[in-house]
Amino acid sequence: MTNINRMILAIFMVLGSVAQADSQARSTQTLDDFHQAAARADIDSYFAAMTEDVVFLGTDGSERWQGQAFRDFVRVRFAAGRGWTYTVMARNITIADDGQTAWFDESLHNEGLGFCRSSGVLVKSGMDWKIAQYNLSVPVPNAIVHEVVADITATQAAVVGSSAATVDAAVDDTMSGFTAGASAPPAAAADPVASEPAVEATETTDNCRRKRFKTNRKAGC
Repeated sequence: MTNINRMILAIFMVLGSVAQADSQARSTQTLDDFHQAAARADIDSYFAAMTEDVVFLGTDGSERWQGQAFRDFVRVRFAAGRGWTYTVMARNITIADDGQTAWFDESLHNEGLGFCRSSGVLVKSGMDWKIAQYNLSVPVPNAIVHEVVADITATQAAVVGSSAATVDAAVDDTMSGFTAGASAPPAAAADPVASEPAVEATETTDNCRRKRFKTNRKAGC
């Protein structure tokens, strides 16, 4: 390899490192802006951080919002001056080799839900980055995972066995916050980024187990 070739290779390596560092900084800023806008109930900045067809997955298995359905939900919530605050404790971002896509995971803290985790996908838009998918979850310690699974199974069984009138009422209550014509989430879906404490109900019958996880369904207790 000639000296000129070595020099050209070195230049490309430097340029690649600079581009990688810039992508890391800009994608980090997008996620920071996303959380800060949510805490302030700043709808314009919040929407600016995401793509038009963004997918938001909440902590409940039924909570999947996409595009306009999620924006409609956020608009109603923010209009009431209610945002949600998640403090970032740690974050990892990986930029794809093509420099156009990235994926991330975060460790978060919320006053009501405690330790949370998020992950998702970022796509490059011009010089900036936007969130294409965001998945919020509450990690379950291995020491209690089987107990939580049993609680979830019991609650799902109670929901299936509930009367049609109760289910219809839950659907009406859930959809009431969405604008007319919007694509609404499933009946069980509630606030995907809730700051309220998890619901905890005391056992009252042999068939009613204690609920140790966030839910917006009545367990028929």
